[in-house]
Amino acid sequence: MKVLVTGAYGQLGNEIKLLAPKYPGVKLIFTDVDTLDITDEEAVEKSFRTNKFDCVINCAAYTAVDKAETAVETARKVNALAPQILAKISKAHNARMIQVSTDYVFAGDAHLPYSENDEVGPNGSYGKTKLEGEQLCMVENPESVIIRTAWLYSSFGNNFVKTMLRLGKEREELGVVYDQVGSPTFAADLAAAILAIVSNEKFVAGVYHYSNEGVASWYDFAKAIFELSEVACSVNPVLSENFPTPAKRPAYSVLNKSKIRDTYNLKIPYWRDSLKICIKQLEKK
Repeated sequence: MKVLVTGAYGQLGNEIKLLAPKYPGVKLIFTDVDTLDITDEEAVEKSFRTNKFDCVINCAAYTAVDKAETAVETARKVNALAPQILAKISKAHNARMIQVSTDYVFAGDAHLPYSENDEVGPNGSYGKTKLEGEQLCMVENPESVIIRTAWLYSSFGNNFVKTMLRLGKEREELGVVYDQVGSPTFAADLAAAILAIVSNEKFVAGVYHYSNEGVASWYDFAKAIFELSEVACSVNPVLSENFPTPAKRPAYSVLNKSKIRDTYNLKIPYWRDSLKICIKQLEKK
């Protein structure tokens, strides 16, 4: 099986690359903006014609949530129009598609974990463009799997864990919001889930949710990071209103993973267990 992986330099792309040797039956071709412009339909078509892909995993995204409020066209080009192009061309070549999406497609005002059937209602440009990407993807290629995830981190790229570790060594105390709740997700776990789906004989198209098990606020997450890394930094709980941002964050973005767990027989790790693994990786680096 030949699989195109876009966004190879990101957290998820890098984690898929690390896991690739465990899937000898899957040949992964990694690209990013310097090797394949996924907003260029001709370039994507040429790549499919040359490589004869069986599947595409689209990890590429415009993820600057606050900047997306002003750079709307750029965000839409990457988050909506590129998935549309990939889905259209993958369909033409009888290939499957896996599109990575986000918890930001929801308003964040629920009190129970969001299921795939719950009403969407993104607050800002990032969520709106990602939702449009989902919808266009399913229209162009119904043989697509959409995976919504949340609070992604890894030993690669920029993320909350690495930011906290840096700030924790620079300061004696930090204020972190406690009124935003979700599930931290180790990109390596999501990468393993995606590769399990790709290599599974049973490919069931549709929308799915994936994050690590358990629930935490950003405050809880920060406390766990310092505890597990033995960084002596005090964390103070603060309200979101003390940290105003251009884009509104979902107050509640816990995802119900029953569908993906049952359909693909996945074991999803608890967030603190995965955080321990990531911190050990960062210490080695």
